[in-house]
Amino acid sequence: MKTYLPKVNLDARKWHVIDADGGVLGRLAVRVADILRGKDKPVYTPHLDAGDFGVVINAAKVRLTGKKETDKTFMSYSGWKGGEKFTSVAAVRAKQPEKLIHHAVKGMIPKNRLGRVL
Repeated sequence: MKTYLPKVNLDARKWHVIDADGGVLGRLAVRVADILRGKDKPVYTPHLDAGDFGVVINAAKVRLTGKKETDKTFMSYSGWKGGEKFTSVAAVRAKQPEKLIHHAVKGMIPKNRLGRVL
């Protein structure tokens, strides 16, 4: 008995437009990550890139539950002593709202070669 491996046809990939208006950030990020990995297809294989492409619109209108809007912060580190910068969700939403979704989706894809391709 042989293991079935699907042929990954790069030309057959679809574009999905996801509207973030009023959607909860985590649930939206799961949907986007599943589309990128191909988990919504019957030919899903964990070690192959069989996913589609996705575009998220209205990123500034995404919703956060609980106290995350006021309490959550994003940290960046320059590598120098004391080089930590903390940014609130409100500041990120005002300057780069797409970064909220990008950060959430990036945390849900694998941290290996396959994840870098996705």
